[in-house]
Amino acid sequence: MKKSILLLVVTCAMGMTLLVSPTLATQAVPDKVEMNSSVYETHRKPIVTFTHKKHAEDYGIACSDCHHVFEEGKNTWQQGDPVDGCDVCHSKDKPSPEERRSMSDAEKMKHFHYEAIHENCKGCHKTLKMEGKPTGPISCSKCHVK
Repeated sequence: MKKSILLLVVTCAMGMTLLVSPTLATQAVPDKVEMNSSVYETHRKPIVTFTHKKHAEDYGIACSDCHHVFEEGKNTWQQGDPVDGCDVCHSKDKPSPEERRSMSDAEKMKHFHYEAIHENCKGCHKTLKMEGKPTGPISCSKCHVK
C-alpha cells in the first residue's frame, strides 16, 4: 500500500515537472533582448533593444505572434517549443534594389532579415496606431536609439 502511494506521489511530481517546465523556460527569457544579427556585415544604425517582458506581460502579445515555424502556410510553433533566432530562417540581410523590384513582399519577408523584422515589429505598431490603440515607435530613430 505504501509503495502504491509513493509511486502515485512520484508520478504526480514528474507530471507536474513536465507541465511547469515550459512556464519556467518562458520565465528565463531576459527582460531586454538585443535584436542583433550576424547576417549584416556591418550595422549602419544602433541595434534595437526589445523589451520582451513588456510585450508579453504588459501588452499581452501572444508568443506565437512573433515566434513562428511555418508548415504548409500555418504557424505550428507552440509555447515551450525551441526559439531560434530570426536569422536562422531569414538568413539574408537586406534585398538589393533589383530583388526589391522582382520579389513579392512574402518572398522578401521569407528570406531577408531586414524585411521580416521590420514587417513584424513596425507592422504591428502601425496596425495598433490605425486602430487608435497605444503603440510603440514607427520611425527609425525611435527604435534605433543612439
